[in-house]
Amino acid sequence: MGRTPGLSRRISTPDLVLLSLLAEQPMHGYQANLELERREVRDWAGISRPQVYYSLEKLAEREMIRPVESEGPSPGPERRAFATTAKGRAALADALEQEDWTNQRDRPAFLTWLALSWQARPGVFVEQVRRRQKFLEQELAREQATLRAIRKEVGHQFHEAVWMVGLTIDQFRVELRWLRKLAREAPRRAPARHPQYAAKKQT
Repeated sequence: MGRTPGLSRRISTPDLVLLSLLAEQPMHGYQANLELERREVRDWAGISRPQVYYSLEKLAEREMIRPVESEGPSPGPERRAFATTAKGRAALADALEQEDWTNQRDRPAFLTWLALSWQARPGVFVEQVRRRQKFLEQELAREQATLRAIRKEVGHQFHEAVWMVGLTIDQFRVELRWLRKLAREAPRRAPARHPQYAAKKQT
């Protein structure tokens, strides 16, 4: 489970996602999962279906959410809808003020592969680059469709969902350009001319 920067012992990223979602309107666990899927939240936050129910139980115990009367029958086995409390909203606001959100770097798996790729068998490098290109092209098309749907729902471009998906699209486009460059330069790959290895400590 992903942990929230600066608050790993108290609150997790799934907790924050639920607090924010339930601050919009009360929901059952089943409804929350459906809405998270509809918004494709799992593209930017690691939260699974089991984690939703775990977070609901945890947040209720800590009085960060409270059960409320639902306007209609639950669409699933759950019978209680939950809403974020003042305590929960304060915890969410506190978490969003943490500096750690702004000073961390991603560690993309493809870059790890690239660093180790000189050990791969002949032909693997080009094939893996092609696979990455194909994947990103598919994801780019999916995100572009998502952006169109978001703009239709939101009705304007000044919204966090528009900004988030826009950034993802720009990142995919930049990486695709970089991958085309990588494919052109791959035949010229050569080892370092002046390697500097850490000196072994003499015993």
